[in-house]
Amino acid sequence: MSKPVALILLNWNTPEYTADCIKSVLEYCNPDHFDIIVTDNGSTDGSLELLQSQFPDLIYLDNKENLGFAEGNNRAIAYSISKGYTYSLIMNTDTLVDSDIISKMLQHLQSHPEAAAVQPAIYWMHDRNKIWNGDSYVNFVLGFTYNKKNTPESSNEHDYKKVEWVTGCCCLIRNEVLKQTGGFNKQFFLYYEDVELSFRLREQGYELHYLPSCKMYHEAGASGKEKKNNEGTLSPVIHYYVNRNKIWFLRGYGKPLFYPLVFLYNAPYYLALYSYFKLRGRNKKAEYLFKGLKDGFFTPKNLIWPSKP
Repeated sequence: MSKPVALILLNWNTPEYTADCIKSVLEYCNPDHFDIIVTDNGSTDGSLELLQSQFPDLIYLDNKENLGFAEGNNRAIAYSISKGYTYSLIMNTDTLVDSDIISKMLQHLQSHPEAAAVQPAIYWMHDRNKIWNGDSYVNFVLGFTYNKKNTPESSNEHDYKKVEWVTGCCCLIRNEVLKQTGGFNKQFFLYYEDVELSFRLREQGYELHYLPSCKMYHEAGASGKEKKNNEGTLSPVIHYYVNRNKIWFLRGYGKPLFYPLVFLYNAPYYLALYSYFKLRGRNKKAEYLFKGLKDGFFTPKNLIWPSKP
């Protein structure tokens, strides 16, 4: 395969966002470095046909059903590896670029063999001066993941930071390492699958890098938004996956010594959130939140990580 990067775009009922993302990549990024693989996750709005008619020269994979972010991307990662690409670039479809970030990230990994993956600085689409996701870490004492929102100060385009996790919104990963670790854990479906994979990459002895000079823009949560109703604009099921998977991640990689502190720190928040949903009549969100917490605590580990001893 002459091109080193397989750019993976996972579409699910968002053809307008996906088309805009493709247009920006084709306009600003060097086409000699990548092929675009559009993977459709069982869209019901004719997305695949619309995109194929608009961009006939791209590679298309049809998953036939909604496999979630994790397994939907895994199908394309498997294709990337089987076709001999050196890197897989996971990118959300509700993003835009205005510079050649693919070449920058590619050059960075080529210059830093100690890194398994690299991500750019990701700014909000609606406010391009504010960071949505920067250098990211985990606080295991209190049980939360976070990323720093400070705008990069250095003007040196080669400066980078070692981080604890990279976001699935946009990250370039070595396929050789993915062969060792596997892709995303499909049990996570969506949310925290990127954090979980990041820790498996680091367990192999690799670093993860954040490249502040490399910029892109993110709408954030386009596929999880619904029409305004009594439940609000965010799909209730999001509360299930976010909270279940956060607990799963902490159970898999946290330290039991800190579990009492994690509980004391997080319990008031979850109680307040559940009460808020009930008071506002958002019963579906309250239901999904409760179910997410229950499944987070009580799903057996061998079902979450079936391949682990």
